[in-house]
Amino acid sequence: MTDDSLTRISTGTPGLDEIVHGGFIAERSYLLRGDPGTGKTILGMNYLTAVDADETALFVNLEESEDDVRANAAAVDIDLSDVHFLDLSPDSDVFTEEQSYDIFTPSEVEQEPLTQAITDRVESLDPDRVFIDPLTRLRHLTSDEYQFRKQVIALMYYLKEQGATILFTSQHSDETSDDDLQYITDGTIELEHASYGRTITVPKFRGSSVNDGVHAMRIESGGISVSPGLSLDASSRSFDLEPLSSGVPELDELLHGGIERGTITILSGPTGVGKTTVGTQFMKEAAGRGERSVIYMFEETSATFFERSEAINIPVSRMQEQDSLTVEEVESLDRSATEFADTVRQEVEANDTSIVMIDGIDGYKLSLRDDDERMLISKLHTLCRYLKNAGVTVILVDEIDTVTGEFQATEAGISYLADNIVFLRHLETTGEMRKAIGVLKKRTSDFERTLREFRITEHGIMVDEPLNELSGVLTGSPEQASEQPATRPGDAR
Repeated sequence: MTDDSLTRISTGTPGLDEIVHGGFIAERSYLLRGDPGTGKTILGMNYLTAVDADETALFVNLEESEDDVRANAAAVDIDLSDVHFLDLSPDSDVFTEEQSYDIFTPSEVEQEPLTQAITDRVESLDPDRVFIDPLTRLRHLTSDEYQFRKQVIALMYYLKEQGATILFTSQHSDETSDDDLQYITDGTIELEHASYGRTITVPKFRGSSVNDGVHAMRIESGGISVSPGLSLDASSRSFDLEPLSSGVPELDELLHGGIERGTITILSGPTGVGKTTVGTQFMKEAAGRGERSVIYMFEETSATFFERSEAINIPVSRMQEQDSLTVEEVESLDRSATEFADTVRQEVEANDTSIVMIDGIDGYKLSLRDDDERMLISKLHTLCRYLKNAGVTVILVDEIDTVTGEFQATEAGISYLADNIVFLRHLETTGEMRKAIGVLKKRTSDFERTLREFRITEHGIMVDEPLNELSGVLTGSPEQASEQPATRPGDAR
């Protein structure tokens, strides 16, 4: 349960703020766990640099020297010029005397060099944010685990009394555990470096609910960026399940008026049959209604797409200029499925996007970094459900391997996702290659059960009368009952 009366301060990482519903709770302590190289120190730097104008930040460095910390920060374009340091790294004078240190109360700690240094610095600076990296370094300065826990508890209590919010890191190994620290803190943040990229989770956060699950994280210029996993509840909103016209009357007839808003449509067919063109046609019509669409291209360059679309009377360049269309090429292995889903979410929420097309599913599975295909499809399912809940119309382009032959609805095993399945086929009659379009599935309304000839001309998409004179169309080699003209009016040459 979240207490809205609690004061929040930014973690310094917007995606993490979103996961914990507004930031850290002020004057509490948080443990940052992870193996070496997972980004703990960088996340702490982001936390310290997120201070408001009237706040003060203190970095207590127990391992790397201040010079090394500042150099590492500069390497990722983090400016620590306004951050104060208390350098207790091994080369500092504070570790030259061999004795153990116990923190009990301010009056007792004043007698020991280490704790005296901390209290002097805190009392003179009065910091609002404190980052200790790594706190477990204090294990080496205490006689046993009991004394270490006493020391940590007293230090946390003292800093909170001074009005500070504390973030600290730990180092753990097979020989030493930091499990005890998780019990004495108000929250735990865990960083990992998986085969498909860096991740962040928040298994514990007192006083507030958080977005559960594994979230994507990366180190980039400026520090840490976090892409939260999708929350299906957050996207739910009411909308009218109205049919969206393609602008091609015969195609709309096949679909009993069009595809409904907030549904998922799979456009299935072999290469070169016109799947992307059909999807873009719906976006062209949406632009005429003043709505915005976005295409994520996994298998084709945007330059080729623009040239091809303009040649068949789909004015994608003008649509882009009018901000009714965005085309984004997705670089291979550039991001994980969680990062991609967060990109789509931000696009939809920031721009009130009404149609999202993913072109195509095979490219999605090959281009995004995740452990296995099953996980990728699961995350695609979550993304589609999120978009549906938000009233966004989703178009998925799925390429099947066979050009002709036995009919196959989809290649990627994703037909269960679809509210609508529209298939396109190459077919051959009397030595001539032709195309057919039909509807296999439509959950929200009736649809036409016939197949129609489908053509792409210089004037745009043409859908002809039902192919009643042909049988066996789905085999790719239909039998023709009556001879048809070899050339039809309007064909592009």
